Amino acid sequence: MAYILFSLFLIIPALMGLGKIAENLFGSLFYGISGKIISGIVAITIVWTVLAFFIPLNIYLEGITLSSGIFCFFRYRLYNEWHQFSKREGLIMGTIALIILFCSSFYPYILDHFGYYVPTIQWITEYGIVKGISNLDLTLGQISLWHIFQAGFSNFSDPFLRINAILLIIYTIYIVEKKRWIHLCFIPVLLLFTQSPSPDLPVMVFSLIILNEILSDNKKAWLIFLFSTFVFAIKPTMIWLPILGLLYSVFILRSNVKNFIGGTLLIFLFCLKNIWTFGYPVFPVALMDLGVSWKPNPEVLKISSQYAILKTYDMQYSYQEIQQFSGWDYVKNWLFLDGIKSKINILFIISLLLFTIFAFLKKKIVISLICISILIKSILILLFSAQYRFFIDILFVIFFVVFFNFFNKKRSLLLFSCMSFFFIGFLSFPEIVQQNIPSFRLSNFMGKFQKEQLYKPSSYQNQPFDTYQVGNLKFNVSKNYPFNFDTPLPAISSSYLFDDEKAGIFPQLIDEKNIKKGFIWKKMDSQQKKQAESIIHSIKSSYK
Repeated sequence: MAYILFSLFLIIPALMGLGKIAENLFGSLFYGISGKIISGIVAITIVWTVLAFFIPLNIYLEGITLSSGIFCFFRYRLYNEWHQFSKREGLIMGTIALIILFCSSFYPYILDHFGYYVPTIQWITEYGIVKGISNLDLTLGQISLWHIFQAGFSNFSDPFLRINAILLIIYTIYIVEKKRWIHLCFIPVLLLFTQSPSPDLPVMVFSLIILNEILSDNKKAWLIFLFSTFVFAIKPTMIWLPILGLLYSVFILRSNVKNFIGGTLLIFLFCLKNIWTFGYPVFPVALMDLGVSWKPNPEVLKISSQYAILKTYDMQYSYQEIQQFSGWDYVKNWLFLDGIKSKINILFIISLLLFTIFAFLKKKIVISLICISILIKSILILLFSAQYRFFIDILFVIFFVVFFNFFNKKRSLLLFSCMSFFFIGFLSFPEIVQQNIPSFRLSNFMGKFQKEQLYKPSSYQNQPFDTYQVGNLKFNVSKNYPFNFDTPLPAISSSYLFDDEKAGIFPQLIDEKNIKKGFIWKKMDSQQKKQAESIIHSIKSSYK
């Protein structure tokens, strides 16, 4: 907790200072402390994304960013703005911040933390955005903008990767400043995402903030659309938000074309980043083939697509079984999966139907636009990969809009308090969850409370690894472990080695003297096939 508190006191003033500069140049979606901080987040992330094409986001860049931001914080005397809060408001923020710091100090347990988040951040801090990185490990091709933001602060100020905890505290400041207390109802659930730099937390926080601004008649069209596209660039499954920003700007604010330039440029940067790392504009969809030499192998993409379908049905059916489903089977088997995910799926469909009726009865254009936006997103998710984690945000949106005027300060604080006790217990005693909800598999990866968490967040130690070589690529593979969360670069997950060998290809360096030049795939010759088969045999033998 103490380490995260140190990060908080270092990063927030820097974000405020740089956010003040961004406000002076481009204006602010909303004013106040939280407005400056969030403007700073967006500005820094965009600048770092551009820089990462050319340089790594190392400790030197972090030092320059922090010193510049803190200098502006004192230069503009932004510390005076903190005096606006009453003692009671300060007590509320302090209590919530302590809860967030405590919950964020537990061990990371989301599997993507080890297979995607940490390896991505490693690559960005050591090399920047690398061309064709998806050929080395397909998952790395998505590189969320949130991981670029986290990477820039991971060298010194936030080495334990708890930037989500800091963002949740910033969200708390926004709630108190705006006095829109319904937001407190979401914080307990979001505590589950504070141990890792999961992009799920920022997209939910930012989407709720933008929704609040839209429902509060914010008329800054170009900033609403820019912030909406920023959320989409963090996680493309949030496509409903830029759609809403566009519809709101056109049909309510009657905006002209120039208000969409900033957001359009950000989408262009997002697509350029994906083309550079993945070969196509939107990960993991192989559409709009530009013919670049570093795009992934079609067979590997096919395997990935099949795996996404298996995940839709929680790995409870084989791919062959799913292919034989009738139209009704697709729906029925998805709704009635074994375990808790079935209940979430049913809740999602019922909530969507009820919200559509609610929007029709309300006859308010802004609610109708929100409904249209989430229906478009829902249809796309159901068509491509209907995994429950892709539509959790829709449940948040529906709850927020329906109860927007119901939850006053007293009701919100009461619900927040009850839910916080529940989720603190959820994190502190995972064995209870394992016994009572065995289908919630993530509970098996949760660590128990340790007193060391009071000063240092819990984190896992380095895994031993083996080093191999195929062709001109010398790489590392974690020993007896499927992920490479702390393995020296370049590292490949064993599952992708199996996929490559099955496809008869293997990643190779474009320039064997410079990793930054990127990766392509090549068909293996007979010698390389023998090398790959030997490596795979060695890996499989180590698990026996």
